[in-house]
Amino acid sequence: MIRILASLALLPCLSLALATETKNPVDIEEWTVPYEDSRPRDPFAVSPEAVWFVGQRTSYLARLNPKTGEFLRHELGDESGPHNLIVGADGSVWYAGNRKGYIGRYDPASGDIKKIVMPREDARDPHTLVFDANEEHIWFTLQRSNLIGRLALANRKVDLIEVPTRNAYPYGIKTAPDGTIWVVLFGTHKLASIDPETLTLTEHELPDADTRPRRLEVTSDRQVYYVDFSRGYLGQFDPERGFVSEWPLPSGPTSRPYGTAMDSRDRIWLVETGVAPNRFVGFDPESRSFFSITPIPSGGGVIRHMHYHAPSDTVWFGTDANTVGRAVVGQE
Repeated sequence: MIRILASLALLPCLSLALATETKNPVDIEEWTVPYEDSRPRDPFAVSPEAVWFVGQRTSYLARLNPKTGEFLRHELGDESGPHNLIVGADGSVWYAGNRKGYIGRYDPASGDIKKIVMPREDARDPHTLVFDANEEHIWFTLQRSNLIGRLALANRKVDLIEVPTRNAYPYGIKTAPDGTIWVVLFGTHKLASIDPETLTLTEHELPDADTRPRRLEVTSDRQVYYVDFSRGYLGQFDPERGFVSEWPLPSGPTSRPYGTAMDSRDRIWLVETGVAPNRFVGFDPESRSFFSITPIPSGGGVIRHMHYHAPSDTVWFGTDANTVGRAVVGQE
């Protein structure tokens, strides 16, 4: 287990430039995954004793007990390259079988897996999954297929929605408080919104053509915050006014912001992956400022997705350094 505390004396491996830029750091712990070079990613915490994640490179599901440091692995056996997972209220684990064109449901009690295959051959790469508010549907992106999908949990029916812009690369996806589905179109300088009742998709163009939004969060007042991977900005899109605000990230144009999360106070957390070590950064929409910067102890490599666990006020992430990490964002 790796830990970073508020004392800069614990950071001897950091360059002086980065160390002096540490600001109001949060407590970060990392657990080294015992499956070599497996790219653990997209952990989803369900309790203090259970955090699920996928191994993208070696195709497994696994569960970490943070209290004991124990890992439990379940082989998928199909080289599906799982990108993402989410856990339902009933404990079922849903994952994106990215290389095999399906969404899987794993039952931890029985060990059984059910696969929902995409209804079209060109819908080949489910990527990121998110529940709607009542867990009646799973919405998901299919990045290279240029599609967005909706899976009905009651009957396993899959609806697919075309993205009008070619090569839009739909990527991060979130459900807004009013039920609207928001998606970043990573291959473009656009966001997309979907009416969950009519499945009507609307594209929203961002002002700078060089913008490449990769992940996003939607606050309680329905403001859409996205990270601009190409230019090194955090952006805010106001759906009612169509207005965009931007803030340059602390590490500048080469910061390569990627994974994001939002806590219960609507604060945005993101990771700058273009610097070594990666940096975990907090932004407060109320003060409109970056208030926290913490280097990732393992270096991170790349942190691609994050999950906020409200009961513990923590943000979970996986790294290309073969670790699963936890940031305690509730500390003052």
